[in-house]
Amino acid sequence: MILSTPLGRLRLIAIAEGISYLLFALTMPMKYMMDITGPNKVVGMAHGFLFLLYIVLVLQCAYLFKWSWKVTGLALLASIIPGGTFYAPAKWFGDAENSRV
Repeated sequence: MILSTPLGRLRLIAIAEGISYLLFALTMPMKYMMDITGPNKVVGMAHGFLFLLYIVLVLQCAYLFKWSWKVTGLALLASIIPGGTFYAPAKWFGDAENSRV
């Protein structure tokens, strides 16, 4: 994974955002069933930051690589579907030439 490129950064943040989504899903029962709120606050803030960063990076890549509205929309939609950000890098973010559907 090359972090000096926009696609490399997007791939990394996509994976981190997906992991934070899964962790957030684990901390929600802790908050509501066990009254343990600390982990949920930390993971929630991290997830919110990574979610916004993912959106910004998708829009940046869409502009730089002239992605179609379809690819951009699917990449944005992947951020709200559990596991979607694990699928999106493998499917659409391979490289700039092959990242179009």
